[in-house]
Amino acid sequence: MTSTLTAVPTAPVAGGTAATGAARRVLRVLWTRPGALVAAAVLVLLVVLALAAPLLAALAGQDPHTYHDDLVDSARGGVPYGTFGGVSADHWLGVEPGTGRDLFVRLLYGARISLLVAVGATAVQIALGVLIGLAAGLGKRWIDTVLGRVTDVFLALPFLVLAIALTAVVPRDFPRPLLLILVIGLLGWAGTSRIVRAQTLTLKSLDFVAAARLAGSGPWRTARRELLPSLAAPVLTYAAILVPGNIVTEASLSFLGVGVTPPTPSWGQMLSSAQTWFRADPAYVLLPAGLLFVTVLAFTVLGDAVRTALDPREEGRVAVGTRKAAKAARGARAAGTADASRKERSS
Repeated sequence: MTSTLTAVPTAPVAGGTAATGAARRVLRVLWTRPGALVAAAVLVLLVVLALAAPLLAALAGQDPHTYHDDLVDSARGGVPYGTFGGVSADHWLGVEPGTGRDLFVRLLYGARISLLVAVGATAVQIALGVLIGLAAGLGKRWIDTVLGRVTDVFLALPFLVLAIALTAVVPRDFPRPLLLILVIGLLGWAGTSRIVRAQTLTLKSLDFVAAARLAGSGPWRTARRELLPSLAAPVLTYAAILVPGNIVTEASLSFLGVGVTPPTPSWGQMLSSAQTWFRADPAYVLLPAGLLFVTVLAFTVLGDAVRTALDPREEGRVAVGTRKAAKAARGARAAGTADASRKERSS
């Protein structure tokens, strides 16, 4: 999965000042967008629930691996007893068909896997993309050419097919979350590299970078002290876009049986096993699918807000659009008042 993103380089400022200014812009945009606030609240709640999964499991008196054969009807193939998938005071969201494992606890532990893989893979993608993009932008022409061709190859690769092949050939005893992080990260860095290279080529022609190089600063010192603060905004924006895509990728690989393996819970794995139960127990399908949809939507909405806050052109368009809308509304009200006055005089 690749996306394109453009951003305007900002004036060079100190790293701490740049980070503070960016954080303030993001908070200001969030406060003006109720949808972004709701998305941020949903993600914070999800992260807290995922981190507190062991505590909540102990509170519920359940764990994600214990079978409860007495809670499923073996005569009907393992359908849970009761309504809504066996919801009860002991099992708050019901139980898993066929096994009787607590669904609430497995969803919590599944959230840990999905978020861990998505954030870890995004970190690998950003680290590799920034490193290779800086090398291509600051290096000699032949280095730029070689790295550009390598980037083109990775962009042209069939991502999902290659990910399935790599995860399938690795021994099953290798930690699957770590394997997914490495596979998704190592295959998905090319988009970030393209963005960083383009921004580096633009920035290195500016006066402050030229002054640093004339003062004797080496390429990597220049990159660290002069370029990285200005690259932070587009890179963070792209990272916010990558996370939901990586969540879907992890769920897809687990759904296809080459991702997280049982008994470790995962939303994609639960959806895969729910294929045979969607008629007998719809809740077992709807709960992981609903959580996956809400999480991806929340990350997407929040990523769009971050992009608006960190992209000066987007922020300017929003401001201009707001002023135009306010001016049009004032003009409409003035025209309505004038029409009412004319009608009153004529009567």
